[in-house]
Amino acid sequence: MLIREATAADWPAIWPFFHTIVAAGETYTYPRDLDEETGREMWLLAPPGRTVVAVDDAGTVLGTAKMNPNHMGAASHIASASFMVDPQCAGRGVGRALGEHVLAWARAEGYRAMQFNAVVETNTRAVALWQSLGFTIMTTLPEGFHHPTKGYVGLHIMYQQF
Repeated sequence: MLIREATAADWPAIWPFFHTIVAAGETYTYPRDLDEETGREMWLLAPPGRTVVAVDDAGTVLGTAKMNPNHMGAASHIASASFMVDPQCAGRGVGRALGEHVLAWARAEGYRAMQFNAVVETNTRAVALWQSLGFTIMTTLPEGFHHPTKGYVGLHIMYQQF
């Protein structure tokens, strides 16, 4: 698996699984009816943000991550990131590889920590992955996320200091 910079040419491969994940409404706070153009603008970041894709030997996009300062100004020393893995590629280590890549990027760029602002507590695979990579659940906003089948569930804020 290769992780490389995402380009506009990757968007047609990202959009199908991005759309499926967002429309399911189970893991992202994005509007479930998010249109393609808005999704592309939100995901393919300009500097100081960065977007990458994980591809296999044939060049097939398996997943993607975007990384950026969590806030501006005096809080811009804390990074944040978001991840999407094609559900057809789940369980193949794509999320872990993207997570490790993003953490290495943040450290190399001089960030002091990384914060995830909205990890849905019922997304147990993601929570376990982030904990295995050194993140701690700092707090959970009770009923901070309206899950389409489970009702109101908690929204974790996760953090790792470098």
